[in-house]
Amino acid sequence: MAYVEWHMQGMQISNCNCDLGCPCQFNSLPTHGNCRAFVFIQIDKGHFGDVRLDGLRWGGFYEWPGPIHLGNGRAMPIIDERASPEQRAALEALAHGKETEPGSLITQVFSTTLSSALPTQYKPIHLKIDQKSGTATVKIEGLIEAAAEPIKNPITGQPHRATVSLPTGFEYTEAEFLSGTSKTSGPIKLEFNGTHAHIAKVNWNTRGLVR
Repeated sequence: MAYVEWHMQGMQISNCNCDLGCPCQFNSLPTHGNCRAFVFIQIDKGHFGDVRLDGLRWGGFYEWPGPIHLGNGRAMPIIDERASPEQRAALEALAHGKETEPGSLITQVFSTTLSSALPTQYKPIHLKIDQKSGTATVKIEGLIEAAAEPIKNPITGQPHRATVSLPTGFEYTEAEFLSGTSKTSGPIKLEFNGTHAHIAKVNWNTRGLVR
């Protein structure tokens, strides 16, 4: 099957309802038996066919009633308000896992576990990811306020920097695990306080992760 050739490089922030470290990252069941999460991406450089994606941001909210692999999930894509109609169409296709080889990338894998998708939102996405300090913030008026920081040592309060490598992963090959706090408004309710988060470099294309 022929796919649109696309590629994006940048950074991502994810936050879910699991305990710090997230057992799902190691093929174990989620902490609370279900999964609720968000992911947002800053594209530094990218294209979808002939459509440039440089500088745009996108992501989404997700929820599953049980472990992700059992399906019946729901998602709401959110795309940078600054995107042109062509860029919006490109990012919406990628958010729904289209134009991507099956099983190769988190968005495509997630798409196979969803039973419904809410209408795409087009909003100003205020996103800051600082890899050096291990921090990130997300703010979308009327939808989400979120922040992530290094895990803290419970005795000393000092930062506990933790980097995890997944050489065969379908989201990243290396990520820093953080502590996240967030709250959303709207149909997908996310309210996290010191739960698992991670930041990672994005280097994705039609065939999955560029390793």
